Amino acid sequence: RWQKVLYERQPFPDNYVDQRFLEELRKNVHARQYRYQAVVFQSGAVVQQLCSVCVFVLTWWYMDAGMLSPQGLFGAALVSSLLGYVLFDAVDGGAGRWASGRTRWADLKSTLVFAAFTYGFSPVLKTLTESISTDTIYAMSALMLLGHLIFFDYGANAAIVSSTLSLNMAIFASVCLASRLPRSLHAFVMVTFAMQIFALWPMLQKKLKARTPRCYVGVTVLFALAALAGLATVSSVGAVLFASLLLAISCLCPYCLIRLQLLKDNIHGPWDEAEIKEDLSRFLM
Repeated sequence: RWQKVLYERQPFPDNYVDQRFLEELRKNVHARQYRYQAVVFQSGAVVQQLCSVCVFVLTWWYMDAGMLSPQGLFGAALVSSLLGYVLFDAVDGGAGRWASGRTRWADLKSTLVFAAFTYGFSPVLKTLTESISTDTIYAMSALMLLGHLIFFDYGANAAIVSSTLSLNMAIFASVCLASRLPRSLHAFVMVTFAMQIFALWPMLQKKLKARTPRCYVGVTVLFALAALAGLATVSSVGAVLFASLLLAISCLCPYCLIRLQLLKDNIHGPWDEAEIKEDLSRFLM
């Protein structure tokens, strides 16, 4: 009788196998079964980040066209930040703050230091890229925002994910675009707004997603509608294309993922690499 060993001489070729070899065949052992509603819910992170980039670019366009004053944007951003700060603690009843040990006074000091530092260096930010052509600035900003979307942490455990790189690319894009605004005050407000929408807003999103899923879905829908409404005032064609993109990401792509799961056919069996599951630390003594 054939045995699956190489240390004994047998009357069979080295590549011989019998019927028992295929009896251990298993298919899709580690395959995950997705539900359409769950995939649509998870796609909200991508939708929200696309809308954040859209709102940021629209805000810069309004300021560059003189349709939005820096004082108005700073006031609206300040009120939104205060409401988000209160909501951030109210979602979990302050449990996250208590676990981190960070006080409100520490948050206030960090905010004041960042605002003072940014305001003091706003003339430098305004004149930092004056020697670079406007077309190059726009191309650099587009590439940086695209990189921000690629490297953003959407909740997937992948090597390409880098929250620090994603945030730095977004801030770099904001500095580039802010240098083309009329005054230093515009640059200060633009960089501050970029920090709020690219750093603080995702933190609130993640907490809402973990604690109150229904509220997270509502906020995602309202945010997407606000981005579409703002884009429609600039370009109706752009609004239609952006709406199509959001629908494709939130509805069509999850459907394609579910359908492609039916075609998954990973095989597992005795030909897989051996895995040592026994604790061998005693041999290292």
